[in-house]
Order: sequence, then C-alpha cells, then structure tokens
Amino acid sequence: MTTEAIRLTQTVKGAGCAAKIAPGILDKALCGLDLPVDQNLLVGLERADDAAVYRVSDDLALVQTVDFFPPMVDDPFSFGQIAAANALSDVYAMGGVPKTAMNIVAFPAQTMDISILRTIIEGGLSKMREAGVVLVGGHTVEDSELKYGLSVTGFIHPDRILTKKNLQCGDRLILTKPLGTGIIATAIKAGLADQELTDRVTQAMATLNRDAALIMENFTVHACTDITGFGFLGHLAEMVVDSGHGVRITASAVPMYPEALEWAAMGLIPAGAYNNRSFRGAFVDFAVSVPQKVQDLLFDPQTSGGLLIAVAAGEAEQLVTALKTKGIDCTAIVGEVIAEPIDRIVVE
Repeated sequence: MTTEAIRLTQTVKGAGCAAKIAPGILDKALCGLDLPVDQNLLVGLERADDAAVYRVSDDLALVQTVDFFPPMVDDPFSFGQIAAANALSDVYAMGGVPKTAMNIVAFPAQTMDISILRTIIEGGLSKMREAGVVLVGGHTVEDSELKYGLSVTGFIHPDRILTKKNLQCGDRLILTKPLGTGIIATAIKAGLADQELTDRVTQAMATLNRDAALIMENFTVHACTDITGFGFLGHLAEMVVDSGHGVRITASAVPMYPEALEWAAMGLIPAGAYNNRSFRGAFVDFAVSVPQKVQDLLFDPQTSGGLLIAVAAGEAEQLVTALKTKGIDCTAIVGEVIAEPIDRIVVE
C-alpha cells in the first residue's frame, strides 16, 4: 500500500458509507418540476426504485442507473472494485443484466498522483470484466474530494422487471450479505480495524450480486432491492410503505458482522445511520427485546450490500439452499410479509 493510497480515507470527509447521505434530498429538489413523460418509461421517478427501465421493444428494455462515492477503504484498487460492484448491483436488483458502463470521477489532481486514479479505474475494470460489462466512456471533473463510480446500462425483458413495490402477503424476505459495513468502514478510517477484518469486509463489498441475481431467476420472486446507503430498514421501508402490507423482521436472523455489533455498542456509529433512522424510523416498531446496537446496524448505511429478495413462502428454503450452494454463505431468511400492521415494519 503506497503513501498516497493511505491518504484515500484520511482526506475524505465522512468516508465510510455509500452514496445516499441525505435521504430525500433529490425528491425535494424535483418536487413541483414539470418532468418529461414517455409511455415507454416503465420505471422512472414516480417511485423510488433501484434503476430506471425504458422499453425499446416488446421484448427488450434498458435498465439505467448511476452511483459514485468517496473511498471507504485505503487501497485504491479495492476501492475501484467496490464502487463498480455497488453501481452494477442496481441492475441486478431489477432483474437485469448489465452491459455497458461509463466512469464517473471527481479527482484532486493538484494533490494526488494520477497513478492512484489509474489504479482505482483498474479495480473497477476488473469487476466490469467479471460482469461481462464493456466500458464505453466517462466523465471526470477536478475536485478537492476523490470520488468514483459508474453509470451503468443493462438489458431486461419488459415482463420480467423486478421492482420494490410488489410484495405479496406471506412472502419470505431473504438477505444475501451481512450488515455492518458502514460501521466497519468508519472503524477502518479511525485505524481501529485490523487487516484481517479489513480484507474480509473489502472482499464482501467487492463481490458482485450477479450470482444471487442469476439464481433468483429460477424462483417466484415478487420484489427485490439491494441494500446500500439507506441501510437495511431504509431500503425495506421503500418496499413496505404504500404496499398495503406490513413486514415482520426477526432481528436475530439478520446476518451481521460481530465486530460491527461490538463497535455499535461502543457508540461508533456513522452519521448516515442517524440520518436513516430520522428519515424512516417512524415506520419501524422495535420490540423492547431488540438491543440498541442491533437497531443501529439495521439502519447502518451499507456500501455494495446484498440483495433483499421477497420470494414465495414455499420456495424460500430452496432459494436459500441454492444461494448457499453457490457460495453465498451468509444468506438467511430474515422476515416475512404480513397482512398488518399495514405499511409498517415490525422488528422482533
């Protein structure tokens, strides 16, 4: 690790959580504006979803998304991998296949060597190759704060789109990656995390959700999202609110990094977790038996987190088995969709 690489997280304000730092800010900015409409826009700004979907023909639609953020690890190659995996994940969550990508870069050219940026992009390219994605361009601006990510376009059949808003009563909820990366990234920045944990969590964040997306195609999946900056409960709330259903979560079933639980108990909580609780906490009812540290992890902003899959109850165990057989070992059934309380999340 070079001296320049070590500065990656040390010079970034608030490093340690992905993207969506200010929940609802874009909605507020767009409120009241006269937005263009198109009958071929199948998923757009009318609802909060992971990506937009535009119909090209009866059997082809484009999936489009964009995401970028500052470093949460010191190694530039790993940062590039994580940022790319995070951006690609939105396409997987919609049930699509990513095809092309464009780099988005903010770079402090006056204070950081260009070799660092090259290494970051090489990391991103390694994930694009793994995903079968072609880099077709990009845009760079000079900025005092380093940021990197991708704009991604994918393909999907118009009849096979997965959105957040199709929960069915009785569905089981499956999570494919553990929670706690926001807290651990904060610990990395503070120099508290050892190398073994840093490597383990970095590998998890850099892991594509491609395999999980491919496997769930063979099951009756009604809704899906990926867990990123809004945290587990923030993204789950996007699925539940206005769904006409409620959700019951079993806190002890949710996979979490034990080290993150320890730091949460010590109060090492990123600001994004408090923002997420403030934004979506009104829709959540915690049982008194759920510890505060567990509540904090359920709101912890994730970077390149797992998929949250709503699958028909009778197929949930088989889906978990299929995911674990593929090496997605932390997969777990974490809850179910219930008839009431409507539009609320009950955590027991």
